[in-house]
Amino acid sequence: MSGSVVLLCVLAIGIVAFLLGRLRANALAGPKLSNLHSRPVYYGGFVAIWATLPALLLLAFWSITAPSVIQSSVRGSFPAEVLAAPQAEQNLEFGMITSIARGMKLLSPADAETLAGDAATVRTLLSAKGVPLAGDPKPYMLPAADELNRLTDRSNWLMTGAAVLAALGGLVYALRAIQPKLRARNRVERVVLGALLGASSIAILTTIGIVASMLGEATHFFSMVPAHEFFFGTVWDPRFAAAGSGGSEGQFGLIPLLAGTLYIGFVAMLFAVPIGLFSAIYMAEYASPRVRAFAKPLLEILAGIPTIVYGFFALTTVGPFLRDISAQISGLVTGDYANFIQAQSVITAGFVMGIMLIPYVSSLSDDIITAVPRALRDGSLGLGATRSETVKRVILPAALPGIVGALLMTASRAVGETMIVVLAAGVAARMQLNPFEPMTTVTVKIVNQLTGDLEFTSPQTLVAFALGITLFALTLCLNIYALYIVRKYREQYE
Repeated sequence: MSGSVVLLCVLAIGIVAFLLGRLRANALAGPKLSNLHSRPVYYGGFVAIWATLPALLLLAFWSITAPSVIQSSVRGSFPAEVLAAPQAEQNLEFGMITSIARGMKLLSPADAETLAGDAATVRTLLSAKGVPLAGDPKPYMLPAADELNRLTDRSNWLMTGAAVLAALGGLVYALRAIQPKLRARNRVERVVLGALLGASSIAILTTIGIVASMLGEATHFFSMVPAHEFFFGTVWDPRFAAAGSGGSEGQFGLIPLLAGTLYIGFVAMLFAVPIGLFSAIYMAEYASPRVRAFAKPLLEILAGIPTIVYGFFALTTVGPFLRDISAQISGLVTGDYANFIQAQSVITAGFVMGIMLIPYVSSLSDDIITAVPRALRDGSLGLGATRSETVKRVILPAALPGIVGALLMTASRAVGETMIVVLAAGVAARMQLNPFEPMTTVTVKIVNQLTGDLEFTSPQTLVAFALGITLFALTLCLNIYALYIVRKYREQYE
């Protein structure tokens, strides 16, 4: 029986347990529910928790440990020459056995008899069932696949029986434990609190896991390439000498990538900040409720557009438009219709990324401006100030710390953008100040270094983790500084 079916059975037992627990609580209460410490629904929840939680924990433990135990048992039956092979080769052999085992479940009894034939027949038969094999199976693989299926089926049935017994045992125990003075509400709320704590810990543990994995691979990279050459190098050219030469000719300078990341992000903020901030001021202070109800959701639609769509827009529309405009300007000034703006350039990527960032600036700033108390506006207007003077001298100074924090968070979003830069700014790692020429960013090179069939053993691949941890540290610093600005300078209003 599959794990999903077992899970449904456990959940069904949990529903029945909830109903039985509530019925028993009502029966013990008699005509007065005040005889019970908690409401009947908490008694039902108490029984349901005992009927499902132990069984679910058992299922999780079984699902994690059983595959490794089965794999170890099957690998123990490999011939001696296979066990003496490298671990990578053994993994390939076991992968083919897994494919054969999956195909054997799809065969009819008549077809299963033909598995005793030659390897080519077995391969053809399994391919016809939609299970292609990378090569002809070896003689020992068919018995191993049959053993794998047998152990898996036995494990599934044992898991089903153990889970059902655990659910039923918990149900019986909880029903017998129900008494009028049982603090069912306290126990249920304690379990709910633990579930909430576990859910909130997932994000923290996930972040720690991501950082730990990147740090481990980055440490491996820095054992091959000195850290000072990476952080202070000015050339990005990760080329390698021939295999077996004992070294690399590549250069892994971070400075060109970091310069491109900050330059493109700066240009994007030049476009996004004025438009987004003025939009927020208009919608918060000048727009009528009808216009605001229409314009604000329409503006925020920009945040829901996939970044690859922005990239296509830059590649097919904005880039060629700027290139053609530059050619026309050059022709009018010098008579030579040579475009001085490349289709893939810093300004193209910055402009399109700025469009993408407008709703972030606008929405965050609008929320901050509308949080300023109405009394400040009314007091300024009552003293004779115009609406524009009120915005300039009262509203914006009061909201400035929050706006600065919002802009810093938007900048961290710009630093991590990839698809727009790939299509609009190119992949050339260069150090230059001309916004009309192509550059690239850290995220683009992470994608480039991890594209293709690569092993995580060479500096060319491991450098992606060094770039990733650097980008993580950069965005983390921006977010921490934004929170510091907001908390230090924000105004507290009653």
